[in-house]
Amino acid sequence: MALEKLVKWSRVSSPWILHFNSGSCNGCDIEIVAALMPRYDLERFGVLLKATPRHADVLVCTGPVTRQQADRLKRIYDQMAEPKFVVAVGSCACGGDVFRGLYNCLGGIDQVIPVNAYIPGCAARPDAILDGVAKLLGALKKG
Repeated sequence: MALEKLVKWSRVSSPWILHFNSGSCNGCDIEIVAALMPRYDLERFGVLLKATPRHADVLVCTGPVTRQQADRLKRIYDQMAEPKFVVAVGSCACGGDVFRGLYNCLGGIDQVIPVNAYIPGCAARPDAILDGVAKLLGALKKG
């Protein structure tokens, strides 16, 4: 029991994130990078950007899911260790937005993998990303 509490505390206190762009216009990508910069300082919550899914706790996705990216996104999600969380950033990732209904677009991220938090906006502002991640961490602390 004490070991489980320690693991939960460490995951909530220092979540490592992996960013995945599934075909967006890069507007949300720029805002995610801005949220990691000193002005908004997402790292004060212990958030650390990682380059591999095997080390990440949170998958941050931008853009709509295209048919070409769906298998890759599912593979990356499956490579992450449990417990894992997914955050959809931007209107395209939340529901497909202007790409909804196109022949090569499946829609939002939740069409392929389960999503824990949605941060809407085109492009989602860094303070909205910060607020969404803080609320996700708060929900994880409560259980």
